[in-house]
Amino acid sequence: MATLYTQQSKNVRKTWLLVGVFLAIVMGLGYFLSVYYNNPGILVFAFVFSLVMNIASFWFSDKIALSSAHAELADETQYRDLHNIVENLSITAGIPKPRVYIIPDMAPNAFATGRDKEHAAVAVTQGLLQILNKTELEGVIAHELSHIGNRDILLQSMVVVLVGFISLISNMFLRSMFWGGGRDD
Repeated sequence: MATLYTQQSKNVRKTWLLVGVFLAIVMGLGYFLSVYYNNPGILVFAFVFSLVMNIASFWFSDKIALSSAHAELADETQYRDLHNIVENLSITAGIPKPRVYIIPDMAPNAFATGRDKEHAAVAVTQGLLQILNKTELEGVIAHELSHIGNRDILLQSMVVVLVGFISLISNMFLRSMFWGGGRDD
């Protein structure tokens, strides 16, 4: 029977698998580009850059996600009810209270991010706070805290950062091809 601990272990394995697959994909892209452009330095750059991106996405994925959403630390006096909800549900879930952020956006949304429960954060939009009552907000926060408890926030955060990197590299390659880049035959 699956328990919380088997889910946590599965998510940790998935994270390490993601790191390995990302390294292999970037090495494959680096090899392709180094052969295409006849420049072996591209392969070395791809290897070093993929290691740096893996390390950065592990240590800073929460900061990247929060800054890309323009999240601001929620003031404890202004957002007292939100802090109380997060704290009460954290105690119930048996995890430390994550940092609480507000996103200045009227679209209703919330997310959890971080590498583990000691370095977690929960962010909610102002729109979500305006349209939900306390019980509904508790449900959303409980859902986000379940991501922290299941240890899948690191996996989700790393996927976003690493897929974004591959998308960026692919876009650069396609633009170089469009504007006349490529090998000289």
